[in-house]
Amino acid sequence: MLTDTGPLAAQTRTPFKFDEGVERYLDYLRLVGYSPSTLRKKRKVIGAFAQWARSRNLATDLVKDSDIGAFVSCLDCPCQYKAAFTLSALQLLFKYFLAQDLIVARATTPIKDFRSDELLRCYVQYLRTDRGLTECSVRVYTPFVRDFLAEQAVGINANAADAIDASAIRRFLVSRAQNRSSEYSRLLAIALRSLCRFLFIRGETAFDLSVCVPTVRRWRQASIPAFLAAEDVARCLATPDLSTSCGRRDHAILLLLARLGLRPGEIVVLELDDLHWRSGELTIHGKGQSVQRLPLLPDIGEALSVYLRMDRGTCASRRVFLRERAPHDGLAGPGTIGQIVRVALARAGIERTSRGAAHLLRHSLATQMIRKGASLAQIAEVLRHRSENTTAIYAKVSDEALRSVARPWPISGEPQ
Repeated sequence: MLTDTGPLAAQTRTPFKFDEGVERYLDYLRLVGYSPSTLRKKRKVIGAFAQWARSRNLATDLVKDSDIGAFVSCLDCPCQYKAAFTLSALQLLFKYFLAQDLIVARATTPIKDFRSDELLRCYVQYLRTDRGLTECSVRVYTPFVRDFLAEQAVGINANAADAIDASAIRRFLVSRAQNRSSEYSRLLAIALRSLCRFLFIRGETAFDLSVCVPTVRRWRQASIPAFLAAEDVARCLATPDLSTSCGRRDHAILLLLARLGLRPGEIVVLELDDLHWRSGELTIHGKGQSVQRLPLLPDIGEALSVYLRMDRGTCASRRVFLRERAPHDGLAGPGTIGQIVRVALARAGIERTSRGAAHLLRHSLATQMIRKGASLAQIAEVLRHRSENTTAIYAKVSDEALRSVARPWPISGEPQ
């Protein structure tokens, strides 16, 4: 969509015909699964906007964000939902026009911000290709780095790299870490440290400033992982409504979390080619680009087959689990899995005492295993930990094993 600032980047090769572009857009929405009623609503909104733009002599290929905002503010309806639907419909329309090269974009930021935008783009590419980080990790680091570069590029020269020094790093870290959890602060420090290494390798800074990023102290194994009792896990698995397509999808996801201990990101990227029905195995694309195989347990296989046969349907996406609403693409990210678990816990009447709802089922699986006599090595193999030190925290939840090594409490008068 076009915005208010900056010159046109280029000229369109062919004259833009708004009505033809709208028809192509609606055909695309129809293809990705939008319902006819939604398409009628979008067509009505787009038609009203086109009439409004013509009444003000606005060229539809030069529409700005402010123009859309002005149209929405002129709606003769106090309904907040209608205003939000109108705004979303028009924004998505012009994003489609841009993606199809039907119109050209104006600069979204002033010229002085181009430098930081370029650094951010190269940094993301560095994380993916040179460091081999997963998309989940890239999504975690990128907002931290984007905010940091934007803050440093406020100066006259708008060169974020020139503005970075030890004091800028510490000032940003301290200001953003206030009233935040230790995990948030730790991830922020990791992202800044990674950016500093990238800038040094790229030659943007004369020194490796990563050593200037303070370490956020987190005591290893200082707490006991939150987990659910076996009966609570069973109640959680029984909450999805198996008479609905959404319930059958969520049931399969919950089984993957509870029976195999998969991470949310591993479920999101699971594809149809990763299901090996003949051998009874699943290919899991884990952390650090690792690829491993896990057994396709009977109850998981049955839940997956029911969902695939009855609900998934045909789609261009190869992801196993798709959105319920159009467009029917893969799930947005690990946060979607967490929301599914939170809904299941609420329906089961289970009060969550910690963050990370999706990992709660993973921790519960490890806890049940160790209480049934599994070794730490076996648990590490199931959870696919790279180091047994990561698994050692589950030794704290084995009450029976701890009782066998605990010494009796001394009583006054008895020999020590």
